[in-house]
Amino acid sequence: MIYFDNSATTQPHEEVLQTFIEVNKNYYANPASIHSFGVEVNELLDAARGQIAGILKTNKEHVLFTSGGTESNNFAIFGVAKANKHIGKHIITTEIEHASVLEAYKALAKEGYEVDYLSVNKNGVISLDELREKLRKDTVLVTIMHVNNEMGAIQPIEEAAKLIHQHSRAVFHVDAVQSFGKLEVQFKGEAGPDIITISGHKIHGLKGTGVIAFRRKLNIEPFIVGGGQEFGLRSGTVAVPQAVALAKACRIAVEHLQENQAKFKKWRDDLIDFLTAFGNHIYILSSKEGAPHILSFSVRDIKGEVVINALQKRGAIVSTSSACSSRQKKTSHVVEALKVDPHFKEGVIRISFGAKNTDEEIEQFKAIFKEVMNELKGVK
Repeated sequence: MIYFDNSATTQPHEEVLQTFIEVNKNYYANPASIHSFGVEVNELLDAARGQIAGILKTNKEHVLFTSGGTESNNFAIFGVAKANKHIGKHIITTEIEHASVLEAYKALAKEGYEVDYLSVNKNGVISLDELREKLRKDTVLVTIMHVNNEMGAIQPIEEAAKLIHQHSRAVFHVDAVQSFGKLEVQFKGEAGPDIITISGHKIHGLKGTGVIAFRRKLNIEPFIVGGGQEFGLRSGTVAVPQAVALAKACRIAVEHLQENQAKFKKWRDDLIDFLTAFGNHIYILSSKEGAPHILSFSVRDIKGEVVINALQKRGAIVSTSSACSSRQKKTSHVVEALKVDPHFKEGVIRISFGAKNTDEEIEQFKAIFKEVMNELKGVK
């Protein structure tokens, strides 16, 4: 089987699984307990927090463990917006965010917050001029994803950060779920975000693991109240095995970042050239300036599900868009924002690479796709 759906989830690294098992077996005490066993476990948790903080270039007390990207994004959005409504109730995001961001913004709109949405060009990239125009004195939050999960557009995060910090008091939240481990992701003072959110299962870590990290101390409402764990912002006994396993996955991802980046870029560019040869039967949504691990394209006048099923029968696993929306029947909001031609709207396919893919699988996929195009379109 060729698994090219790594933006939906990845197969955990064996080292990550072994770390999780070992910590569960040997370090099972509650890290909040004051006895020596609890202290030992808390030190292990502290070390995992410090490792991730080091990667992101922040202090370890600014790293909180969560259940994943959706929780982290909700935490950032609701926490900042509600804690700073005395400054204003104006918030900004883009038209192509993940559902965990868009639905949170919609919920705030129902509570009286004013939401502005940034449009994108045909490559899925925002306009910095539009961002500058929409920033106001009462803007309290801006959320922009680093890499789009459906077609791989990379947003100009550093330039956006400078504008936001120069022209508003807003907190800049970057959803780095699809970029961490594939591109450089870290805090860079005023030239970077104030909040970064990460998901473990996108980087060959475990499902149910994630991080919300801060550049500096922020005014933010607690997301879960109770015993005051995670610096009083996310109460509940911390899942130490998950936290340590996530730190392991983060370290592996960063250690192999350049190697994987080069490999993914080679594969993506090769497949773009391969697909371009099919002429007007194929429309490519992704660009060679986008994230190296994501390639989205569409087959003219064919539903994406039909192509996926034909590929799957031959042993190639891909997806229609994001896993969160692929089961829905309506056209993706990202496809709508990109103003894709009606002939190609329903046929979008996403290929996404992971660390476990190989050169041989790329060649195998090409052969399989030729068979599928011959079957569905009569194209050889």
